[in-house]
Amino acid sequence: MLPFKEIKIDPRTMKLGLDIDIIRGNKPFIVVVGDGKAKLYDLPEHGGQTVVMHQGRIKRVKSEDGDEW
Repeated sequence: MLPFKEIKIDPRTMKLGLDIDIIRGNKPFIVVVGDGKAKLYDLPEHGGQTVVMHQGRIKRVKSEDGDEW
């Protein structure tokens, strides 16, 4: 299973083809847009999500999962 969901961008209007049920099971998520691409990432229950940039462009999205002791 991919850690993200690809979101289509209409090349004519440059708008996201985004039809998201906002509730999504009460799970938080982020949408990352860059270089003509958009991806939806579900956020982990514990941990964090880091967007890594290089020369003004998105290089990767890292997930840092963890549990509290």
